[in-house]
Amino acid sequence: MRALVQRVASASVRIADREVARIGRGLLVFLGVARGDSAEDSAWLAHKVHRLRIFPDERGRCALALPDIAGEALVVSQFTLLADASRGHRPDFLAAAAPEIARPLYEDFVARLAALLGRPVPTGVFAAEMQVQLLNDGPFTVILDSPRRPAAQG
Repeated sequence: MRALVQRVASASVRIADREVARIGRGLLVFLGVARGDSAEDSAWLAHKVHRLRIFPDERGRCALALPDIAGEALVVSQFTLLADASRGHRPDFLAAAAPEIARPLYEDFVARLAALLGRPVPTGVFAAEMQVQLLNDGPFTVILDSPRRPAAQG
């Protein structure tokens, strides 16, 4: 799994001129599910996002995580995070999981993050055309990749 995490003062998602999600201060998480990802990747990444210390403390050091600031999280599915544009000018998306595999893992990530935060996590709509607005705070953007685990030998 790959997450592009942005520290935001606020963020929202609109679909067809209707707002479907909004948060205040917190993290906007764009999430891509790769082929071969599992619930183990989802759990690892949810924990990482939950404890990611990218908010400033009273001395201005990045030492605080979402729970420390009572921050919110907004998760938006984005398979294009797995694009490969290394050859030519048209990216391929072969590394992205098929929607029937990606959707349950996306939903699992959201559920795990919500459980860790102790509150619902608003989302975009899986596979929809969305307009995402954000007020970036910093700007501060981090890319997180879940560790690749070797296939079980047996």
